[in-house]
Amino acid sequence: MSLKRNKRRKSPTDIVLPSSERKRHDLIEQTKIDMVDGYGRLSQHRPYKSVDILMRMERRGSITTGMRYAGEDFRDAFRRAQIDPLAALDLSRPFIDKDSRMISGRSRSDNGYVWRAILAVGGLGSPCGSCLWNVIGLEWTLKEWALGDNEGNWNKVSQEVAYGILIGALGALESYYRREGK
Repeated sequence: MSLKRNKRRKSPTDIVLPSSERKRHDLIEQTKIDMVDGYGRLSQHRPYKSVDILMRMERRGSITTGMRYAGEDFRDAFRRAQIDPLAALDLSRPFIDKDSRMISGRSRSDNGYVWRAILAVGGLGSPCGSCLWNVIGLEWTLKEWALGDNEGNWNKVSQEVAYGILIGALGALESYYRREGK
């Protein structure tokens, strides 16, 4: 059975654009990747995505593509491990009682992945570990972290120093992942 293509062209009003409220938060742009629907047909337009700190740093030439990939891998594992205390309840994880709950094997392995990465860059109390945890994992702004709202036992730093710490953390993370074969 073949699917007939809809010959009607999409008018500009058919395409859903990001709202003005969304545009005020941070830079968003249309992706360069074509999307495919459930039937295998190409989408009429490409989706929008926010440009995060890792993408901005790579575009400026501050970090390499490998460093960006390492940061994205860390952030993805951080999300899957469900470490963020302000996350919504995951209904796929059944509660036994209010004090103990079962943790899925995937979440447990991602949790170990995150902690090994933090230890590889110096631990949570180090500038690199704290920056990686808060800026990449919890997705704080670099300015928030630099102003001293961090978990470390050291004083506030300038944004320029914080930027350098993040670059160092991403470089160490990329090196660690390369050694581990990830």
